[in-house]
Amino acid sequence: MTQAKSEEPQGVRSGRGQGAERVYQTLRQDILRLELEPSSLLDEVRLGARFNLSRSPVREALIRLAGEGLVQTLPNKSTLVAPLKVEEFSAYLDALDLVQRVTARLAAKLRSARDLEEIRRCQKAFEESVAKADVLEMIETNQLFHLSISHAAKNRYLLEFHSRLLDEGRRFLRLYFRSFNDVLPAKFLDEHQGIIDAIAAGDEIRAEKSAQEHTLQFGERFLNYLSQRHTAGISVASLS
Repeated sequence: MTQAKSEEPQGVRSGRGQGAERVYQTLRQDILRLELEPSSLLDEVRLGARFNLSRSPVREALIRLAGEGLVQTLPNKSTLVAPLKVEEFSAYLDALDLVQRVTARLAAKLRSARDLEEIRRCQKAFEESVAKADVLEMIETNQLFHLSISHAAKNRYLLEFHSRLLDEGRRFLRLYFRSFNDVLPAKFLDEHQGIIDAIAAGDEIRAEKSAQEHTLQFGERFLNYLSQRHTAGISVASLS
């Protein structure tokens, strides 16, 4: 006789799943908002105590975050918030610039009416998040806007590469938004709209140029933020 497999009660499974989801969503927000610092240690026991959960749902959440590149598991099984590699930003920006130029150009050439509708819908969602100054939502909707252009470019390989770049750049974008005190000027929204207008018009050259200007503006603003100084005008002698 074949012995029936024992099954975990549904309530236990769903409760554990809800716990893992809660840990995942909370840590994800903390990481993207930089409330959890890059390279900081994530201890499963302490996280379990924080969320009043066992280590299993905590570990499940950490595995999901690792899949998104937001945490790293070391050979000794320790888990860290993924480092923010500022020294690689220049190379990152080069890659982002190239993929956003080519996808904008292809979108202007190949987009359908449905593609254009989706691009505009994503832009509207981004505008609403900016109006609310909801940083996490701004990061998410900005990513969806750019990916909607990649979808319109009709190239799966470019879409996958673009998606990976945008995933890796979410914390860079957080610092970019912070440089505006999380209140974006209208110019930023206008840059998105300029890309949309060029794609809608089927103007490949203008679409590429608008996408490049947008990416370079992001890079310049980010680097300016990192180079800010707050003590240049202070006399140390006058403080003594």
